[in-house]
Amino acid sequence: MTLPDDPPLQGTTVVTVAVNLPGPLAAARLAGLGAQVTTVLPPGGDPLEHYQPDWYADLHRGQELVTLDLKREDARERLDTLLADADVLITSSRPSALRRLGLDFGTLHERHPRLCQVDVVGSPGRRAELPGHDLTYQAAVGLVRPPHLPATLAADLHGAERAVGEALAALLRRTRTGVGSRREVALEDAAAAMAEPAVRGLTAPGGLLGGGLPGYAVYPAAEGHVALAALEPHFLRRTAEALGVETTHEAFAEVFSRRTAQEWATWAAEHDVPLSAVSAPWG
Repeated sequence: MTLPDDPPLQGTTVVTVAVNLPGPLAAARLAGLGAQVTTVLPPGGDPLEHYQPDWYADLHRGQELVTLDLKREDARERLDTLLADADVLITSSRPSALRRLGLDFGTLHERHPRLCQVDVVGSPGRRAELPGHDLTYQAAVGLVRPPHLPATLAADLHGAERAVGEALAALLRRTRTGVGSRREVALEDAAAAMAEPAVRGLTAPGGLLGGGLPGYAVYPAAEGHVALAALEPHFLRRTAEALGVETTHEAFAEVFSRRTAQEWATWAAEHDVPLSAVSAPWG
């Protein structure tokens, strides 16, 4: 990872005890902004390393990795030494687990009053003890289309970005008050935010961005599919004129069926039309 000459978080120290995806991704983003990151791993490691070792390696590049069994007193003392010099702590355990380890904000704030803590939880507030993962949070807000699993981990990814924002907000608050604060990121809330366009009807089936507009739709090609996003009037007009058709679903469908998706992608680049061949990241 190449950092700018004067990264905004240079001199900021982050310690994370978060495993799986949201915490490591947030830590990697903070590292990308110049923070010095120490990742504290349990003896069994991070499940993400077993699921996707290449991604795990990418997310932890340039970080210090320390393995500690936090059930042991000497390991907790070692972590406390790290936190004494840290600006931000990221966690992803349930509140009861943090209390057992002495990592709840109340306990840590007494010893490290300037430490900013970001707790990534499943559900907000009093419901933070409820178990769940990205799939359950997406399912609960209508982002799962049975029997298919989601194509991406929307709650985890957006939750990670929220964690970065909350860390920055806590650091900014500390510059005014001189003390650290606790910020909570609930993945359930992150999933709900991702579902908002559909809930509002914008991307729901038949909605303006859910198939209702002929200029914003997916069409079969002679081979593959194309995604057309001629949302602005001038793009829609340019597309229709270049194709020599009316701006209807039927007209677009007929003309796009004449060439392959890749041929249409080349054509779109030549004509300044917002169109892409549909591909899958695993294909």
